[in-house]
Amino acid sequence: MTFDWLKRYMPRGLYGRAALILVLPVVTLQLVVSVVFIQRHFEGVTEQMSREISRQINTALDPRWVDDPAVAQSLSLDFLPTSLGDMPTEDLRRWYDFSGIVLIRTLRSHIAGFERAHLVDDWTVYVWVARDGEPLKKIEFARERASAANPHQLLVNMVVFGALMTLIAYLYLRNQLRPITRLAGAAEAFGRGRNVPYSPSGAVEVRSAGHAFLDMRARIERQIEQRTMMLSGISHDLRTPLTRLRLAVSMLSDEDREPLERDIDDMQKLIDAFLDFARGNADSAQPVVTAFPDFVQGVVDDCARAGTPVELVETVGEGDVMLRTMAMRRAIENLIGNAERYGSCCEVSVALTEKSLRIRIEDDGPGIAADQRDAAVRPFVRLDPARNQDKGSGVGLGLAIAADIARAHGGVLRLGESDKMGGLRADIVIAR
Repeated sequence: MTFDWLKRYMPRGLYGRAALILVLPVVTLQLVVSVVFIQRHFEGVTEQMSREISRQINTALDPRWVDDPAVAQSLSLDFLPTSLGDMPTEDLRRWYDFSGIVLIRTLRSHIAGFERAHLVDDWTVYVWVARDGEPLKKIEFARERASAANPHQLLVNMVVFGALMTLIAYLYLRNQLRPITRLAGAAEAFGRGRNVPYSPSGAVEVRSAGHAFLDMRARIERQIEQRTMMLSGISHDLRTPLTRLRLAVSMLSDEDREPLERDIDDMQKLIDAFLDFARGNADSAQPVVTAFPDFVQGVVDDCARAGTPVELVETVGEGDVMLRTMAMRRAIENLIGNAERYGSCCEVSVALTEKSLRIRIEDDGPGIAADQRDAAVRPFVRLDPARNQDKGSGVGLGLAIAADIARAHGGVLRLGESDKMGGLRADIVIAR
């Protein structure tokens, strides 16, 4: 047996679930205590008192005392003049008067000739009695003589004090949950590429998780920094011999120089690709307010001026998004460069909603098979059999750089098949 259907009705937030855990047992306990106490105490007391008043009414209506007003007076009963037209057609009580149910039931079962009862308010009870050979009699007595007084006070006290204790418990619980929400906020910000100040606080378990998060964040930052320094050092060390090679090759004849210069250019592109990959997650620039779709239009225009067959074909929505502009420009340019390398033309579209930003780049190339798309975004993975190699070679970092930058913004890079152009469709999706 599964209770998955209950998940749709459960709170999703930590505060909501904590409040549910706190309130549900309190309310359940109060209901159980109320039902048991009211049933065993108020109902029992009301039934006993109702039997006593029934005995007194039977005594006052006894043929030996029925005409003696002193008896009714001694029993504190008032016999009122009445007629059949004065008697209601049914027993009357307030809808919330649950003790009245017990009172009417007991009177009906213990008073001979009982006809109707009218509980007009919280203070007075009227009873109509008609015995064989005797006229209809209307009897009045105080309500407090027949049922327990003010049973609703128990419910009022339980509600008031239950609400008060729930409020106190919620305030205490909020102080306990605040360190968890701060930790979640710091982790979410770090996942989006931002470092926010955070110091562990709260319970021992929360502090332990906070210290573990700080250690993890520091370790990741060190790894990114070391990777950047390593690749930057390799690039710096390689640029000097490459420059010497370029100078030496320039002295050769044209026939011998051109193949060597192409090799040197390829090596230079590889070094630049390594640096771009290293800077993908290590970009220290803070996010700034960026206008869309103007930002993407600027990137597309720059690529078009450089000779890339690319065009911004569709924009949906406009507004500002917090982005690292240099890193996002690098990601878009890499995707456009891949589209140019493996296809003949490229189209870009932008969709901005209240919840997300989507930047789509499509080409008319051979695309990437569905079972190879996860591997395509890994560093240094080249899908040579599936992609066109006639327009230059790469090291398998273009998609990896774009994926890293998307993750640094709290987003994702999704690969698919272009319905419009038939090639690869690359979507950078970022939550706002």
